[in-house]
Amino acid sequence: MTQRQTPAKPAAVFFEKLRSFFSNPHVKAFYPLVGLLLIITVFSIMTEGRITSLRSIRLILSQVYPLMIACTGVFMVMTLGSLDFSQGSIIGMASIVVSALSFYSIPLAILGGILTGAAIGLFNGLIHVRFKIPSFIVTICTMYLFRGLCAYLTTNAPVAAMPSITALNQDWIKLLITCGTLLVTFVLFQFTKLGINLKSIGAGEMAARYSGVRTDLTKVLVFTAAGLITGIAAFVNVVKVGSITSTAGNQFETQILIALVLGGLPISGGSKVRFSNIIIGTLISLILSNGLVMLGLDTALQQLIKGVIFLAVVALTIDRKSLQVIK
Repeated sequence: MTQRQTPAKPAAVFFEKLRSFFSNPHVKAFYPLVGLLLIITVFSIMTEGRITSLRSIRLILSQVYPLMIACTGVFMVMTLGSLDFSQGSIIGMASIVVSALSFYSIPLAILGGILTGAAIGLFNGLIHVRFKIPSFIVTICTMYLFRGLCAYLTTNAPVAAMPSITALNQDWIKLLITCGTLLVTFVLFQFTKLGINLKSIGAGEMAARYSGVRTDLTKVLVFTAAGLITGIAAFVNVVKVGSITSTAGNQFETQILIALVLGGLPISGGSKVRFSNIIIGTLISLILSNGLVMLGLDTALQQLIKGVIFLAVVALTIDRKSLQVIK
């Protein structure tokens, strides 16, 4: 005697289709963009349009340049499935070098900042690859190492740059540097073998090695490039602030990580990484921060709200099937 199957309830079928639709990878790719539009809409209503005023937009743009530039380098590191917590100390050290060399010439200052960032990034990459230490442990150690060096160099007084360097604090210059960095990285990531190698290492390092990818060399180069790019961000930072104190770059690495995750970048890296994660994530992070300030909330409440949103985004976007230990 055969049992008759109970037909599924219409409500259950509807919710199953809805769940299937929102879990579709092509649909999930638009989550960060929807989140950006939602954040803008919510804060436009709550601040009565102040968040979209010309003054607010200029304020957000003044903050977006160094963060977006540095996010570009860390984006490549995270595509590998790695993490870099040393970015705050890198921008602090590179900013000190830029400030000191600015009295000789601006091009020399820029080059000095870039080489300082690249040297620290190279150090991170070599220690990570040579001694097989997870990237987050290596970069946490170097974060404290160079943070201490920054504090030592600025103990007696802030390291001031040449006063005339602030004349370069113009939106078109900073926009040109930011767009140039994004464009070069985009071309390398989308149209060269580098992007394919980064995604393949993030998806599975052992498989990438067996397929012929020089994983160790790629890692060293990417950590070096991330430091180099943050050296560029350091120049933009010096142009903006004019002098460097012991607090330069504090919590900068956290801002980068939060921005990229809010932009939809998977913590485990791999093939689902998209270049748009950089731009969307940076904008979401800064609009959220400035919007909370405009609402007059105290610092503790702002941190609480950011933490809740960050956890919610991670919970919604993390790919549990491919979750792995950070390399």
